[in-house]
Amino acid sequence: MNKKTIRDVDVQGKRVLVRVDFNVPLDAGAVTDDTRIRAALPTIQYLLDRDAIVILASHLGRPKGVPMPEFVMDPVARRLSELLGRPVHKLDDSAGPQVEAAVGEARPGDMLLLENTRFHPGETKNDPEYARQLAALAELYVNDAFGSAHRAHASTEGVAHYLPAVAGFLMEKEIEFLGGALSAPRRPFVAILGGAKISDKIGVIQNLLGQVESLLIGGGMANTFLKAQGCHIGESLVEDGSLQVARDLLAQAGDKPVLPVDAVVADRFDADALSQIVPAGDVPSGWRILDIGPRTLELFRERLEGAHTVVWNGPMGVFEFPRFARGTEAVAQMLAALPDAVTIVGGGDSVAAIQDAGLAGKMSHISTGGGASLEFLEGKALPGVAALLDRR
Repeated sequence: MNKKTIRDVDVQGKRVLVRVDFNVPLDAGAVTDDTRIRAALPTIQYLLDRDAIVILASHLGRPKGVPMPEFVMDPVARRLSELLGRPVHKLDDSAGPQVEAAVGEARPGDMLLLENTRFHPGETKNDPEYARQLAALAELYVNDAFGSAHRAHASTEGVAHYLPAVAGFLMEKEIEFLGGALSAPRRPFVAILGGAKISDKIGVIQNLLGQVESLLIGGGMANTFLKAQGCHIGESLVEDGSLQVARDLLAQAGDKPVLPVDAVVADRFDADALSQIVPAGDVPSGWRILDIGPRTLELFRERLEGAHTVVWNGPMGVFEFPRFARGTEAVAQMLAALPDAVTIVGGGDSVAAIQDAGLAGKMSHISTGGGASLEFLEGKALPGVAALLDRR
């Protein structure tokens, strides 16, 4: 990785502004999934061990520039304090005189959590004045929020114009795994893409087709490819506006794409719907595809055998319905069983499948960035990464 990290700079006793991704799910004022908080702990602990004054900044939800009580950072502060076993001083704003005073009173080894950065309209607008106020709190900026690195916001990109900016350990890990998969993958290299829409991943597909040996396609996006081939898909989700794009991609892809050959279909979109397995190109009228079928899974297994690099983003079916999650779960098991492969998983539902199956420890890397990982795989420069200091 050609970006400086906190190992490359002197952090001893310094005031360090750390952009973390604490955009976590909440219920009744409590954090229900602390994965993203845990992911930032190595960077935070490294700084605390060196008596830095750690100033944490994150967004939470989409408050659109105004304070909203359901998006305050207090539950995050409580959970972070529990995980680290030390106090977290939660502030009521992210900029201004009161914040500056609190930081000025902090001692080496103290940890402060700023209020939700998106309570300020200047955050998402990448307002230079708001970025300057954030930068005034510290002597060094550390970006450890890969999940927000594709956004050119004040706390992810703007602040780097006013402070020396380096990567945290999580950011470093994300860039090394995803960057390594694209620049120097161990071959064979197989990509698995799912999710609802082809339109969300056109750029990713185009970029990966030039690099992978196989591209396995499932989820709702596969329906558009099937219809583009003239298949009968009943009432299945399809993007009619992307049919020509699908045809063009298939025309240039050779034998790399593997589309479903059979599917689990349902008579309605419901967890308790009637279901059956049919050929993917012969879905009965009134029925819809909700998962990939067993023959498709065997084709996927054949392409994955011997793979040395696998990138997976997106579920194979309607993962929120247990009866239609079997394809996604089977793919998770296949990746876990690969004896000698770098396996990289991104996207909320595919990550959830890995975690629900207790297989997270068997993956090489689970990405914390949904949209960021997709844009990275598309070959785009991420503003929050580009703003960091180069190592050479």
